[in-house]
Amino acid sequence: MDSDKKKNDEKQSSVSGHELRKMRSFVFHVLYVMDSFDYSCSVESIIDNFNRGFDLSIPLDGDVFKIASAVIYNKEKIDDAIKPLLENWRFERIGCCTRLILRYAAWELLNSVTPANIVINEAIELAKCFSEKDAYKFVNGILDEVRKKLDELKESA
Repeated sequence: MDSDKKKNDEKQSSVSGHELRKMRSFVFHVLYVMDSFDYSCSVESIIDNFNRGFDLSIPLDGDVFKIASAVIYNKEKIDDAIKPLLENWRFERIGCCTRLILRYAAWELLNSVTPANIVINEAIELAKCFSEKDAYKFVNGILDEVRKKLDELKESA
């Protein structure tokens, strides 16, 4: 696992910020479709449909597939890490897009060497595009709490 993480981190360092933002957007879209179908279809089928329907070439062995699959596989653990940080909010009441962005960004904070401020800023940008009007502020606050508790969360994961 550590060697895969190191390879992914090395690969990310050679990719431009624009490409990483595009990749994060694709991952978000895959997570959204999976959630919309109540996780009853495969990541492979979603990516295949994206590729055919939008004339894309997202590789089935690439980062979008691997990251989306990892977030989905670990979603209960990630959600359990986020829930205690929600003051006066029930996890179930958070909008779908906001919940998915929090889940994805928390996974990235826990599983990559990308600096926390970059992960949080990218999540804020996703929230501005896809979440409710002011949800980006909520995303910022929750992810900042995740960042503060990162060592503790990594130990319990």
